[in-house]
Amino acid sequence: MTDLILAISHHLLVFSLPVLLATEAALVRPGMPAATLRRVSRIDIHYGAVAGAIILVGVARVIWGVKGPEAYLPNPFFWAKMAAFAVVGLLSVPPTLRILAWRRLSRDHPDFSPDEAEVRFVRRFFLAEALVFVLIPVFAALMARGYGLG
Repeated sequence: MTDLILAISHHLLVFSLPVLLATEAALVRPGMPAATLRRVSRIDIHYGAVAGAIILVGVARVIWGVKGPEAYLPNPFFWAKMAAFAVVGLLSVPPTLRILAWRRLSRDHPDFSPDEAEVRFVRRFFLAEALVFVLIPVFAALMARGYGLG
């Protein structure tokens, strides 16, 4: 039962991450009002929390799941999946820092809205995150089918 709960939790968390990313990308626009900026900030906090929960549940699956560490650790596609997830995480840092800065500016200047160049900068990172994220289920499928264990 533990393995089932961990697997379901892991999948629900992983599938929610691109939804949050797409929501952020859709909301971040030049001229967005302060209310939208606050909403984006809250979504970004959830994005980080979900990413952290994915790591915790993923580690729990490796340790306490039915397959055990011996099914994951020797597989190069497991490590490719981990690397892709880490790259997505690193790519999320610049947008998060910008969103935090925008939020501070909007508190001091209620009419603040990020300009087009700032929005374009952040949206490029959202796109890069999405493109790298696509690799994660590819590596997961390869790993689950035993590829790389030769």
